[in-house]
Amino acid sequence: MQSQKNQLYGVLVADVVESRTQGRLRSPLNQKLRTASIAQLDNKLIRVPHAVTAGDEFQTVASRLESLPKLILDLRRRLYPLQLRIGIGIGTVEGPIRPPVNRVAGQAFEFARAAINQVKETRKYPTLTVFRSSRPDFDEVANLAYGLHDTLIRQITAKQWETIAIYLIKNRVDYTARALSIDISTASRNLKRGHFWQIEHTAVSMEHVIHRAFS
Repeated sequence: MQSQKNQLYGVLVADVVESRTQGRLRSPLNQKLRTASIAQLDNKLIRVPHAVTAGDEFQTVASRLESLPKLILDLRRRLYPLQLRIGIGIGTVEGPIRPPVNRVAGQAFEFARAAINQVKETRKYPTLTVFRSSRPDFDEVANLAYGLHDTLIRQITAKQWETIAIYLIKNRVDYTARALSIDISTASRNLKRGHFWQIEHTAVSMEHVIHRAFS
């Protein structure tokens, strides 16, 4: 078992793509993050509420390393239509983890900052998520998976995101259709065309990859 000093944490740093074109973003972003923090704390996805650090940037610490893939997906669906750049750092943390998280420091935060800078600098393909850790072999696999994943994320329409968001709550296509007052075939088609099954599979598979790499 790792000591407290050597324990690894997952830090998420995110900001909003093209935020300068969004007008007055701070208030709606804060509102969405408050709602997300309450739900994600209750669902044990995060250790502390999201903290806005500067402008449209915010950060948190995942409850467990294996929670990171679900946390990423949950944030994307909760903050839609805002599109997020997300940097994930896996490493040690200095001192106790408590709110506000922007006063906590350590290796994981440094890695997360380097990761989100990499997202901003990547030009070859439109990635939105980057992992950084002390394990280059893990980083290579995770970033390859999310590079492909984010290509699908960018193609999802508003109607498809709406169906995905409800499905993630209801967990059944028929219940999702009923909640949206659409027929089952339409709900199923929205999920399929929104690449939901591939996106869900990525999250589940990455949980296993993270567990194997860091346990």
